[in-house]
Amino acid sequence: MQRRHFLIALAAWRGLLPGPAAAVDFAPVLPGRRLVFPDDFGAHPDFRTEWWYATGWLDANGEEIGFQTTFFRSRSGHDADNPSRFAPHQLLFAHAALARPAAGGLRHEQRAARVVAGDAAVGFATDDTDLHLHGWAFRRDADGSYRARIEADAVKLELALAPTQTILLQGEAGFSRKGADPEQASYYYSQPQLAVSGRIRLEGLGERWQTVSGRAWLDHEWSSRVLDRDAVGWDWIGINLDDGGALMAFRIRGGDGTTRWAAARWRDARGRERNFAGNEVRFTPLAQWRSPRTGANYPVRQRLSLGGVEPGHFELVPLMDDQELDSRASTGAVYWEGAVTLQRDGRRIGRGYLELVGYHRPMAL
Repeated sequence: MQRRHFLIALAAWRGLLPGPAAAVDFAPVLPGRRLVFPDDFGAHPDFRTEWWYATGWLDANGEEIGFQTTFFRSRSGHDADNPSRFAPHQLLFAHAALARPAAGGLRHEQRAARVVAGDAAVGFATDDTDLHLHGWAFRRDADGSYRARIEADAVKLELALAPTQTILLQGEAGFSRKGADPEQASYYYSQPQLAVSGRIRLEGLGERWQTVSGRAWLDHEWSSRVLDRDAVGWDWIGINLDDGGALMAFRIRGGDGTTRWAAARWRDARGRERNFAGNEVRFTPLAQWRSPRTGANYPVRQRLSLGGVEPGHFELVPLMDDQELDSRASTGAVYWEGAVTLQRDGRRIGRGYLELVGYHRPMAL
């Protein structure tokens, strides 16, 4: 039954199910909209694409382990007036991964399903974070803490992520530009420095659960159009700084590898925030890793330069080179999603995640 749900969702995502697909008017992302909580913790089904993305570093009895749990919601292009309860209007996907060099590398799992009225096993809430996908779950409790539960062959985790800071609104009060066209934008906020507690069970650890603690970063972003037609993907980081600060930076890449758009936001240890414009943000590859499975080349080690910061050069160093996620069985994408440290002059000043999208094939959003 699980495989059947997975295949139906995949077919719907790729437009393979029969039936007419009428033009759908996705909700636009407009400047000036104020994000309102707790409602904006929830899903926004009128928009085309949305994700809740939690990443971080765990300490497991002295061993450092990277983790990722991501839930994606997608509004399909199928006719919203189709009365069938089986029409794939909304789809859910989820990825989970644990990066553990001591046990031989990355373990990755994925799930996908369409949201069907009356099916309690797959769904989302619109008034707060509450996502569930055939036993996998990510939800927000009344005290503001998040709970992630993943149960799969290669990845099993039960984590609590407790806020220690206020929400970090990205861009201009949560309106995050992704290109020269104002429609190329998203609503976007982050919750850095989440205190993590819980347990994991991973291949190589046997059947026992391992208690873990650590720090995590949560992104919640939704949009209807992000990339320019000439754009192929992006490089993104979310870093919890060791002094209590936080740093997010990204660049949108064109097919020739040049930067089409870039931005960054820094919150220092005192809570002061600063936006960096595109001409102040530069990603420079320092070392490439070629996937033996897909042939994609990823710049897994990079220099990040931020204008107006002294010294303004930082280095992103991966926990391990092979952190490629092949999600062609769910979202259709192959990308690199990896635990990294942020270093300055050879000294670690933060830990987080680097995402490299569009190096296997162009990404369309």
